[in-house]
Amino acid sequence: MTTIDLNSDLGEGFGQWTLGDDDALLEIVSSANVACGFHASDATIMRRVCERAVEHGVAIGAQVGYRDLPGFGRRFIDVEPHALTQDVVYQLGALQAFARVAGDRVRYVKPHGALYNAIVHHEEQAAAVVAAVVDVDPTLPVLGLPGSVWLRLAAEAGLTTVAESFADRAYTPEGTLVSRRLPGAVLHDPAEIARRCVAMATGGAVTDVDGGELHLAPGSICVHGDTPGAVGIARQVRDALTGAGVTLSPFAR
Repeated sequence: MTTIDLNSDLGEGFGQWTLGDDDALLEIVSSANVACGFHASDATIMRRVCERAVEHGVAIGAQVGYRDLPGFGRRFIDVEPHALTQDVVYQLGALQAFARVAGDRVRYVKPHGALYNAIVHHEEQAAAVVAAVVDVDPTLPVLGLPGSVWLRLAAEAGLTTVAESFADRAYTPEGTLVSRRLPGAVLHDPAEIARRCVAMATGGAVTDVDGGELHLAPGSICVHGDTPGAVGIARQVRDALTGAGVTLSPFAR
């Protein structure tokens, strides 16, 4: 029997500003990447999302990023590595507190946005994030792009690594994400997205941006919570996966 994790970026509002439908997505996904206050979220939101995640049996993950609320963490910042380590430690500590208040704990780490993309290749920043996870809790698994410097250095440090793919993003032939600055980077057709997710989970091929075949082997698939129609997309993905005999379960327990 094939098992896959379905994750989503949640808790990405701030104050009175909301983004996405956290409550609805928590009824669909198996893991929640909760923003930790640097690129989005605040104390009230973190507490609420953690409490709802526990109610639904959804694994809580720390979605760590650059200190960049205005840019939503999607702008590269040339942070000195030692400072970046402390920024990630800070974010992990904040979410860990709210997870414990909710009756659970942080179970994994996933970088967000520009940081996620930077540490595919940026050795110093990847090492800085690895150092933060090792400092806080070396038993925490980490999510990332297959073939990234981030996952390589994490594995070398003894961390458990989990390969991630994206339901609603276009891929290059090399298996990297097409930049959001380019047309077609984000997919919007729920039926197409669902078909791609079934292929990802079952060893099939997906079509890359050049029309070629790309094989991915994820341990977790991400449906972005801020994509227009995210709830409907996530629901269709879940239904397609379970309809194909795939079991949805958190990778981190």
